[in-house]
Amino acid sequence: MTELKAAERMKIKRHDMPHQDHVLRRGNYSEVALGYSEETAKAEAERCLQCKDPKCTQGCPVGVMIPQFIKALREGDMVKAVEWMKVKNNLPAVCGRVCPQEVQCEGSCILAKKGEAVAIGRLERFVGDYELAHRTCPLVKAPDTGKKVAVVGSGPSGLTCAVDLARDGHKVTLYESLHGPGGVLIYGIPEFRLPKAVVHGEISYAVECLGIDVKTDHVIGRSFTLDELLAENDAVFLGTGAGLPSFMRIPGINLNGVMSANEFLTRVNLMKAYQFPNYDTPVRIGKKVAVIGAGNVAMDAVRCSKRLLSLQTEQSGGGPGEANIVYRRSRDEVPARQEEVLHAEEEGVIFNFLTNPIEIIGNEKRAVTGLKCMKMQLGEPDKSGRRQPEPIEGSEFVMEVDTVIMALGTSPNPIVFVDAVGLERTKHGTAVADTATGRTKKKRVWAGGDVVTGAATVISAMGAGKRAAADINAFLKGEADWQ
Repeated sequence: MTELKAAERMKIKRHDMPHQDHVLRRGNYSEVALGYSEETAKAEAERCLQCKDPKCTQGCPVGVMIPQFIKALREGDMVKAVEWMKVKNNLPAVCGRVCPQEVQCEGSCILAKKGEAVAIGRLERFVGDYELAHRTCPLVKAPDTGKKVAVVGSGPSGLTCAVDLARDGHKVTLYESLHGPGGVLIYGIPEFRLPKAVVHGEISYAVECLGIDVKTDHVIGRSFTLDELLAENDAVFLGTGAGLPSFMRIPGINLNGVMSANEFLTRVNLMKAYQFPNYDTPVRIGKKVAVIGAGNVAMDAVRCSKRLLSLQTEQSGGGPGEANIVYRRSRDEVPARQEEVLHAEEEGVIFNFLTNPIEIIGNEKRAVTGLKCMKMQLGEPDKSGRRQPEPIEGSEFVMEVDTVIMALGTSPNPIVFVDAVGLERTKHGTAVADTATGRTKKKRVWAGGDVVTGAATVISAMGAGKRAAADINAFLKGEADWQ
């Protein structure tokens, strides 16, 4: 096969991702993005310039060896592609679906400066799915070190840390507060974006290969204290996430029909609403839903709402209902991935920009009947760099809604810090930890992911887990002292 020159590669157009039809998908929870075929994946891989100084790798929080895995893919050596991927990424099938590649690896791609970046995330998904199906790259455990590590939380940071430490030869016990491992990957992300089978496949394979002991239904601060864990282990990593939701301080916040996006998404995933109507889920919403916020969690919540409304309508009849986003800034300031916003629009979600809720209205039964809002206009930029929304006097109006879902960010659950003497936290409730090593102020305790940063991305949490694992390994092997 003749090797293409760089100029020829740059002329190849980026290949679209096939998607489930938007009319069909708003009535089901099946995955929206259908994935590349082998032919398309190889054709997209041909676009990679194989840069000598790959900026894409620098843009990845876990440093995936991107040019190497893409080169192997386009040469048809899938086993080698998986091997290169697994050097740095323990969860490629997950990352290929939910990472914001457009601002990370793809955002750093040289091709993005003059056109469209290589579709690195889609290729990562293709390679990850190949490994899920064929299992060509078993994880290998180093000789037993005799050291024991407790990893608390089985979300992306905890899983990454646990896998890396187990590969280093340490005995790892992974603790999860709910009845199954996965954390936010299972309970927080909808089936149509990240199928449960993908997460279960990644986790079960790692556990089987490396002998990680998984203990579910264990809550730090209740089932045990941090000091009790330290008494039984040589090191502890906290990857407990940020599951405490934020609410607006407005009248009516305690009415029936108001909930956080965390609660709603956990209900959808835990109570199998994604299998409704085949599974008679107890998750129910009204006919008109308002989701407050415009981040990725808000998009997940409103798109789940749209599907529940469609499915409930099939059973009960009546109108199709409404799923609304209510956001106090304009579309230009929306923090969610643009792909998710476009998918939501295609599915019929209504966007109410420059709109700020000021009161939730209820009836005599304390059930939500409306959302009183005020129109906004944009002023000068605030600390985040986005223009500050300012109210327009006399612009109040009432939206007719019966369900209000707050998607306004989260912070760590304070139960993590119960009886954890020496574990410091910030004024925002996050754990104080060195971002380079994950070391907290409490000896032999590391932390990473959302419990340190507040709500962030899956891949950034994975990066924190990987950095902490490297430092824990060095400490346990006597190569690094505790300062």
